[in-house]
Amino acid sequence: MSKINVYHSDQALTLECGLSLPFLDISYTDTGDLNLPVIWICHALTANADPAEWWPGLVGEGKLFNPGQYRVICANILGSCYGTIGPTTLNPETGAAFGGIFPLITIRDMVAAHRILQAQLGIKEIFLCIGGSMGGQQVVDWAIASPYTFKHICLLSCNAKHSPWGIAFNEAQRMAIEAGKDAEGNINPRGLEAARGLALLSYRHYITFDIKQYETEDKIDDFKASSYQRYQGLKLSRRFDAYSYITLSKAMDSHHVGRGRGGIPHALSMIKASCAVIGINTDILFPLAEQKLLADYIPGATLDKIHSDYGHDGFLLEYEEIGAVIKKRFGI
Repeated sequence: MSKINVYHSDQALTLECGLSLPFLDISYTDTGDLNLPVIWICHALTANADPAEWWPGLVGEGKLFNPGQYRVICANILGSCYGTIGPTTLNPETGAAFGGIFPLITIRDMVAAHRILQAQLGIKEIFLCIGGSMGGQQVVDWAIASPYTFKHICLLSCNAKHSPWGIAFNEAQRMAIEAGKDAEGNINPRGLEAARGLALLSYRHYITFDIKQYETEDKIDDFKASSYQRYQGLKLSRRFDAYSYITLSKAMDSHHVGRGRGGIPHALSMIKASCAVIGINTDILFPLAEQKLLADYIPGATLDKIHSDYGHDGFLLEYEEIGAVIKKRFGI
């Protein structure tokens, strides 16, 4: 497990919604010698600042992103519950957690926090910035906002604008959480469990469940697919905060690189880094057409399609194929 650092600033951070955070805490990991080329990893919805924990196939000693060869950095995103300021943080005005009054944040606000940490760490150039899903949304927006910061970027299973389909999935999950409130309006963990069950249907694929949860015996109840959904819901509710889940899912909905930048094609054309776009052929949440659009408008970008039986979650699991693309594209 990597050492978790926390950067603190008493300076307020103005958000895209017009409100401000009274201070800034950013939880992050920073492994490898300070003089090595920097690899900055942007994580997805419910992950944390330790990519060796949730991306062990790519990060760690002897892996592609080896701290013996690279300075590997990952920052927990705004709104999360893993050390960066979010709904679980104590509000200095009330002494209680922000909870449901934590302000609306966007992907661009997350990028603003990354840039603050980058400056604090004295980093001027990032050799490679990589992220999948919501992490990829951060990478592409950051590469537009600060085009000369990166030599290379890798965008996995993400898009230029969050789709109505993706927003609808997120809203259904938020509805499940809200339905779980008690009489006093407090969120019940069961709501988050139901939300996770809904989310899995978008993260996986028909094939995934058919391979992993197929029944060989005749039965009329207690199916493996049912118990799997409940298990995954319970597992998330034990480690994650429901208000953070709401906050981050709404931030994902906000993703639109063309907002205020003259539209998506013009915004993507501003990227200067060499870019590898990777899509999963069974991804129903971020289908391949979305990665093709990125590759079509980012100058010089390449598009690689990877097969996976795991749908969208393939970006976390198909590390050999992902690593092969990165090695070929960037010479790592």
